[in-house]
Amino acid sequence: MTDTQTHYRTCNICEAMCGLEIQHRGSEILSIKGDSNDPFSHGHICPKAVALQDFYNDKDRLKAPMKRTADGWQEISWEAAFEEIASRFRGIQQEHGQDAVGVYLGNPNAHNFGNAIMLPRFFKALGTNNRYSSASADQLPHHVASNYMLGAGMLIPVPDIDHTDFMLIIGANPIVSNGSLMTAPGVGKRLKAIQQRGGKVVVVDPRRTETARKADQHLFIRPETDALFMLAMVHTLFEEQLVTLGHLEDRIDGLEQLAEAVKPYSPETVAAACGMTAEAIRELGREMAAAKSAVCYSRMGASTQSFGGLCQWLNNVLNILTGNFDSRGGAMFPQPAFDLVRDKKGKPSSYGRYESRVRKLPYFNNEFPVATLADEILTPGEGQIRAMITIAGNPVLSAPGGARLEGAFDNLDFMVSVDIYLNETTRHADIILPATTGLEVPHFDVFFNSFAVRNTAKFSEPMFEKGPNQKHDWEILRDLALQLTGLEDDGVTPEAMLDLGLKHGAYGKEGMSLETLKANPHGVDLGPLQPCLAQRIQTEDGKIRLAPQLYLDDLKRLDASGLLQSDENSEYPFTLISRRLPRSHNTWTQNSHRLVKGKNPCTLQMNASDALKIGLEDGQLATVTSASGSINLPVEIDDDMFEGVISMPQGWGHNRPDTAMSIAEGQPGVSMNDVTDSGRIDALTGNAAFNGTRVAVKAA
Repeated sequence: MTDTQTHYRTCNICEAMCGLEIQHRGSEILSIKGDSNDPFSHGHICPKAVALQDFYNDKDRLKAPMKRTADGWQEISWEAAFEEIASRFRGIQQEHGQDAVGVYLGNPNAHNFGNAIMLPRFFKALGTNNRYSSASADQLPHHVASNYMLGAGMLIPVPDIDHTDFMLIIGANPIVSNGSLMTAPGVGKRLKAIQQRGGKVVVVDPRRTETARKADQHLFIRPETDALFMLAMVHTLFEEQLVTLGHLEDRIDGLEQLAEAVKPYSPETVAAACGMTAEAIRELGREMAAAKSAVCYSRMGASTQSFGGLCQWLNNVLNILTGNFDSRGGAMFPQPAFDLVRDKKGKPSSYGRYESRVRKLPYFNNEFPVATLADEILTPGEGQIRAMITIAGNPVLSAPGGARLEGAFDNLDFMVSVDIYLNETTRHADIILPATTGLEVPHFDVFFNSFAVRNTAKFSEPMFEKGPNQKHDWEILRDLALQLTGLEDDGVTPEAMLDLGLKHGAYGKEGMSLETLKANPHGVDLGPLQPCLAQRIQTEDGKIRLAPQLYLDDLKRLDASGLLQSDENSEYPFTLISRRLPRSHNTWTQNSHRLVKGKNPCTLQMNASDALKIGLEDGQLATVTSASGSINLPVEIDDDMFEGVISMPQGWGHNRPDTAMSIAEGQPGVSMNDVTDSGRIDALTGNAAFNGTRVAVKAA
């Protein structure tokens, strides 16, 4: 009989980096629980971690290359798949140009260090500028703000949640998300600790979220007015002489320009539009300025709207003006063992280096906004995308205007998907290349250590060996690149590159290496966040750009938006916002029976007074209609919703034909992106604006 073994690893489903202790006997998983010896998560896990065994054992998971034929999907060899893909891509590029092939990267790429390290080689081999990812349906405004204010898009400040005395949370629900661009396992306990040490937590959100229910104060806000609210807070700091720059006083550029720019946005001017009182806005500004330490944290609700760029700029501004930037208890900068912030001093930004062909949207970080992907496929002319490769993504459900994008994929000459499922996107592919997943892969968090609230490092060995005909994602990318270029394999592996990065990183002189991490399976603690901006800022003169011109210019668009005027819309009287669920992650976890069992979570949350006005009852099926489409889903009466605002979860809609996700199809829900519009974006950054979609609601 096989002995019981214990395996330690980091959960790679979401950003929290929780440590796991997994008991198994051979290939049978006996238990999954939190690793109490993990120096970062200290035994905390969320419900998603136990689903790793579902993904490993999933009968729907593809394990060999599949090709679409007249008789349906047929298994083919890796060699045949690579040869056909390279031949088709080369032929299309020779006839229509290098950019005729597009690439889309889904969120799981950020949780896969092999892909993170091998993708640049693949991109070089493919040679296309038509690259897209989930970043422009998520956190792009954060990167643009860091790029323009600090000189590097990956130099993102994170809340020093473990030491702050006042935390203002805008458009974020970290108790459910586990922290996003704030890697903080057990975030609920961390928020409670703020209160236990005499601090205060305030949430500003159109929904009284799970986080807001635990906060000291919650303020409702009308969707899309977050920038107005934050401008009014900045106005208050200047008007009431509350600005304190602290140790950054000599490192600030643009203070006078900022003070002038915010003069029109007094709390009295914006309060009605925001749906709150002027005094409430002023008091928040005073409290944040007076606190011993404070931090403003805004996330998806603030980013995925029409003024997401302004919001993330103003988030940084608030932290800077209150003396809480690069300071204990404020917004600080991790010093990860594997550092993605390279020396960019004096180097031009990639923002706007190119414009998208059809809508002239800005290029940033080597990609275009996903909101224009369908345009680039459907619009004829030079540079039209005629072939695609999607890698670990399901943009039919995750990108705005999903139905239109679905039609665009049908318009392609050739499509490839690297994915473990036949899902709503990959069903349009000609060839699907499935990779290993979860427990079969080694793991190191290349990205999320850069956003963590404490400096740690951990490497996880594979728990199970891959099958003889399976390939890791990075091996698929490597072999495709070699097939495209005709070059020989140089033998470079992600582990070798990781080891090199660790040895040349911030802790290399102290002996940090891959060998060190392998000898410490629970992880290595590298200490709390410390002031370090002077060493890490990438602007040429080392100063923070407080008022970059593109943000000042975008205030004109805000003024012209009509947000300060009436919010009435007779045709589409409701405003739709999205929400996260504690037992799902984007579009791909719904094929776990442990995560979807129980009552249907894909509901339309609506205030009781709104439901009464249109004659809807709890549990009744409602039709939600926008200018882009209609969906039907059950109503959930919930007075945690601001009047006039409705909410539904993102990532659902597994009700399309010709997929093979049996558990997800049994509880499909509907896709919010069948009513969102890819034309609604934050024009400054190109980020998708899911939140704030105007809709009508009636009984189905």
